[in-house]
Amino acid sequence: MIPYPQIDPVIFRIGPLAPRWYGLMYLLGFFYTYRLLKKYHRWMGLKGTEQVDTMLTIMVLGLILGARLVYVVFYNWEATMAGPWWEPIAIWHGGLAFHGGLLGVTLSSVYVARKYGLPWTRLADVLSMATPVGLGLGRIANFINGELWGRVTDVPWAMVFPDAGPLPRHPSQLYESFFEGLVLFLILRFVWSRKPKVGVVTAVFLLSYAFFRTMIEFVREPDAQVGFLLGYATMGQLLSIAIVIFGGTLLWYSLKYGAPHDSPATLKKKA
Repeated sequence: MIPYPQIDPVIFRIGPLAPRWYGLMYLLGFFYTYRLLKKYHRWMGLKGTEQVDTMLTIMVLGLILGARLVYVVFYNWEATMAGPWWEPIAIWHGGLAFHGGLLGVTLSSVYVARKYGLPWTRLADVLSMATPVGLGLGRIANFINGELWGRVTDVPWAMVFPDAGPLPRHPSQLYESFFEGLVLFLILRFVWSRKPKVGVVTAVFLLSYAFFRTMIEFVREPDAQVGFLLGYATMGQLLSIAIVIFGGTLLWYSLKYGAPHDSPATLKKKA
């Protein structure tokens, strides 16, 4: 067993100012996404980078709203409804679901693509390459916070988390950070380097994430208020089914109808 490192979730305190690692990780993820959007703006079909700020703002709002909505509806409906009237939007209490964030980003990116006349699959490919960075950093923040821990185990690297009782558990946050973060980042970079048809990178991201998430859910403790569904499945595994269906459909469509990687971004119908 490995001792759980007691890391203060607050980075530093200066009077009322107390930034947290969780917020910093989100900011770093957004910053990396911003850099990629600017780097590949011409590939996506933008003439300049002036619109990137507005685009990212819209998609970040979509991410937060979607993540909160899905968490409330699928993970914590009764407790949220039993709280004060502002509880459904109280993201400062925690409670954001990745599957909802993905839905929110997808819908807001479709809006952004239509607003600026971009092929959605090009925008989605760039966003997909950026997402593993935010995912990996976010899971490290979960580990620092001592939340979303794994199931009880006797593996040599098990840890006793402060709020999870006396038994050693899988540090599943680190598993997710490694596979959904670093490994997925390397996979997408490799796929991008092969210059596949437009949309393939997004499809590979969706299918790879769903696979990693489903596998890790077997050692991650289900949310206490949800537990197991259908006897043995977790909510994360069930929601990942939708990602597999969407990702598989997008892969088929992109391979059959997608525009070549280096084709002009003005070919909107094919891309």
